[in-house]
Amino acid sequence: MSTHPFSGRRVGVLMGGPSAEREVSLNTGAGVVAALQESGWDVVAIDWQAGANLADLLTEAKVAVVWNALHGTYGEDGAVQGLTTCLGIPCTGSGILASALAMDKVMSKRIFESNGVPTPRWRLLPTTEEGGPADGSDAAVALADWPLPCVVKPANEGSSVGVSVVEAREQLADAVALARRHHGPVLVEDYIAGTEIFVGILDGAVLGSVEVRPAGKFYDYAAKYQRNDTTYLIPPEQPRAVVARAEELALAAYKALGCSGHCRPDLRISPSGEAFVLEVNTLPGMTKTSLLPKIAKSVGLGYPQLCEKILASAR
Repeated sequence: MSTHPFSGRRVGVLMGGPSAEREVSLNTGAGVVAALQESGWDVVAIDWQAGANLADLLTEAKVAVVWNALHGTYGEDGAVQGLTTCLGIPCTGSGILASALAMDKVMSKRIFESNGVPTPRWRLLPTTEEGGPADGSDAAVALADWPLPCVVKPANEGSSVGVSVVEAREQLADAVALARRHHGPVLVEDYIAGTEIFVGILDGAVLGSVEVRPAGKFYDYAAKYQRNDTTYLIPPEQPRAVVARAEELALAAYKALGCSGHCRPDLRISPSGEAFVLEVNTLPGMTKTSLLPKIAKSVGLGYPQLCEKILASAR
């Protein structure tokens, strides 16, 4: 451990937070704390609860570096990254701008398109603040020309929170109403039938990828965290050229957004083998059963070692 850039210094694992993904973050944080303790680190768990002053929590804990185990709003959108920068405490994950861009699915898509990274065709519906009715009653007219099935989701949430796959016109209003209960405008996308591939990236290099086959229509919150009938294939059961293309596009998306450290781009592969980048997760789940640890394990990188490598990338 002597060559590690933070060797001998106190690590604060920041978890919890006030977002919709608080419970997932607590699981990620607990896993990281245990792994770092197992490897001999001086580590303190920092559970950021709603109403608490995060700057005070970090200062009182006397940490030299933050292992960011938050997910979703504040933790993943550049806000915490800005705070740690102001406090002069290095933090794992992408920086302020890349975090903000990746969390905002609309800005991500604009950047993907300007960099030639294929992403599903999309349209925006207004937020309730912009006059969009909370019950989604504008959806039928606004999307009269949009082909089904389609995906409806809030532009600024993670972990598939508020996401619906709509297969019938009468489902549109409910899907838009659900999305409007979360952060950001409503994003409507073409549904790409086919396969879901998730790519693990660490320090600007592809670690590998996993094909996920959920029992349901897509890899939703329940499939990620609550069910045990999802199939994970490492490496993906796709032609080698298709996987290589997916990994190439994943890395292109990571670079286009300006990401650093660890992240996990999510892609759909159409039946004809075309790859589309959906989004880039700059703080992917890090429980021992999460996708990035699964990918790392497949290339001989154990969970404690992965946690230490991520710690080394803190800036």
